[in-house]
Amino acid sequence: MSYKTWIAGGGLIAAAAVPLVAHHAFSAEFDANAPVTLRGPVTRVEWINPHAWIHMDHTPANGKVEQWMVEGGTPNTLQRNGVTRDSVKVGTVIVVAGYQAKDGRLRANGRDITFPDGRTLFMGSSGTGAPRDGRDPNERPKPKGHR
Repeated sequence: MSYKTWIAGGGLIAAAAVPLVAHHAFSAEFDANAPVTLRGPVTRVEWINPHAWIHMDHTPANGKVEQWMVEGGTPNTLQRNGVTRDSVKVGTVIVVAGYQAKDGRLRANGRDITFPDGRTLFMGSSGTGAPRDGRDPNERPKPKGHR
């Protein structure tokens, strides 16, 4: 093989790997040891790749409204789990259980959303390093002998 063929082949491999690098793992941005519970009205929903986002107002004990961004799984993953772009409507008061961003920004990885009527939707995505807590309906039990 010629030198130019090796360079071209290496360039194709590098280009194909870019999408894999662009999608971050849970642990790169969120802290599994910092669970957060948010309650408040939905202000905006972004149904975009690579993750859906729910924007909401949360009022902590100090009474000052905080504007949070809650990351969900990919739109495709959410749809396969029965969550559509119309499942979470602006103005609906929801409770989100999730994990806070490592950098302290008002961002969270959402695991569950609970609606006023008690319905719960799983918003996380599997395979991203989020804690295995039994909430993911697609999560397979760990084989015996694995930690």
